[in-house]
Amino acid sequence: MESGVKGVQLFRVTQPIRCAPAVYEPSVVAIVSGAKEAVLDGKRHVYGSDQYMCCSLSMPVEAGTPEASPDNPLLGVYIALDSRVMTQLAIELENVAGVARPARAGPLPQGVALAAWDEAFADSLLRLLQICNHPTDTTILGEGRLRELYYAVLKGEAGDSARRAFGVGNEIARAIDYLSSRLEEPVSIEAMVSRLGMSRAVFHRKFKQATTMSPIQFVKSMRLNRAAMKMVAGTSVSEAALSVGYESSSQFSREFKRLYGKSPRQWSQSNR
Repeated sequence: MESGVKGVQLFRVTQPIRCAPAVYEPSVVAIVSGAKEAVLDGKRHVYGSDQYMCCSLSMPVEAGTPEASPDNPLLGVYIALDSRVMTQLAIELENVAGVARPARAGPLPQGVALAAWDEAFADSLLRLLQICNHPTDTTILGEGRLRELYYAVLKGEAGDSARRAFGVGNEIARAIDYLSSRLEEPVSIEAMVSRLGMSRAVFHRKFKQATTMSPIQFVKSMRLNRAAMKMVAGTSVSEAALSVGYESSSQFSREFKRLYGKSPRQWSQSNR
């Protein structure tokens, strides 16, 4: 359900949905009631009303709502992160005296972080939702209230991950954005490291710290997840494979079965 504020949606789930391939774009998901599950590179993350999820990078995941029911519905808010506004706020925050900038030589947080609902986040989310039933208020105040919530995220427990993605020194975030928007094209790691001005070894290390995957694994997971999402929506196996850069249907079927345990056709029929 659209809230009236651009990028902010409300959702309600009343039946269990098992984890299925998905692609998380930069966003915040706040659960008001119930619990949501995300699986990233085999690691299971479950969060409810005591934590919110901040995804600061485009990430291939499996997501579901295994505990939702009519008596215990999942109620939540999805907030897309505007990269322009987040970058502006992150840089301003880093330039303010007393706000420590994450050490560039230190470990990079993963692209998906769970953070406790602190007072600033809860207050800014409430203020944002309070204007959603009033078209005039959403038009005039929406961007400002959204900016408040972004600021609360940057200062909260997920702030380190978000500032790494949107602040100074966000080379890996830019690389992920570049790769995610060109899944149908051949991947050249050499061209990527040259573009970023870092060595191949450093690029691999930082990329894996941020995503838990190597660049090649990341691209493969993104391609297969996007293809799976297209097939669930009714796209044929061959069209889904071509749309994400697979020229060989046999290679696509082989890699898909290795990841999901079924051939694309079998998986599509059982999940559609």
